[in-house]
Amino acid sequence: MPLNPAPLAGRHAVVLGGSSGIGAASARLLAQAGAAIAVVASRDAQKARGIADSLEGSGHSFHACAIEDSAALARLAAAVGRADILVNSAGFTQPVPHGDLDALTDDLFDRVLQVNTRGAFAAVRAFAPLLRQSGAGLVVNISSLAATTGSGSSIAYCASKAGMDVMGLSLARALAPAIRVLTVSPATVDTDFVPGRDKAAREKQGRATPLGRLCTPEDVAAVVLACATTLAYSTGSVIQVDGGRHL
Repeated sequence: MPLNPAPLAGRHAVVLGGSSGIGAASARLLAQAGAAIAVVASRDAQKARGIADSLEGSGHSFHACAIEDSAALARLAAAVGRADILVNSAGFTQPVPHGDLDALTDDLFDRVLQVNTRGAFAAVRAFAPLLRQSGAGLVVNISSLAATTGSGSSIAYCASKAGMDVMGLSLARALAPAIRVLTVSPATVDTDFVPGRDKAAREKQGRATPLGRLCTPEDVAAVVLACATTLAYSTGSVIQVDGGRHL
């Protein structure tokens, strides 16, 4: 049987954090597969517009929404009006050495969890009615290998992603069968997401992986696309995209 060149034709995807990095790469691949994309930036709608305007196909839109603002997420869902796929790619971190406990202030710890964990949950809550109406709703949460290794930009970041992983299990059980929930967990990705982590430092980590290179945004986006197409009987799973880094 020949492969469908547009397996997501007629589908609508909302990509939070879609103006850069993994989110932008996911928006591009989902659009290439035929989906109409709502590209959502945290605050800068023009950044989202730049990605939306570059996508293949039609029906794309751009928005700005702070994921930690539940009321804004509800307004976003109302404005979008339809969602078959929700990609939770928005996130926040600030590097703090793990041994420097005093530098990880209460305010910073709360901010990381507010965006990365509570915000992701709030997004699912806001879009759940639309995803149920889809008949085949899908949530893809972008986590991190830091959730299982405990090694990341800060202890708070590791905790926030561990929370996201477990939250995905709970949501997959709670929302089935109408909505599938999958979690994609990359190792260090070749982006500027972590402030102060330069390319040389990222490449050093890449060389330390069994596959000998860094994870790219496109590597992660390919798994997001698979979640929406070929992995139709999967839910509640955490899929590692780490070049064997966990070994």
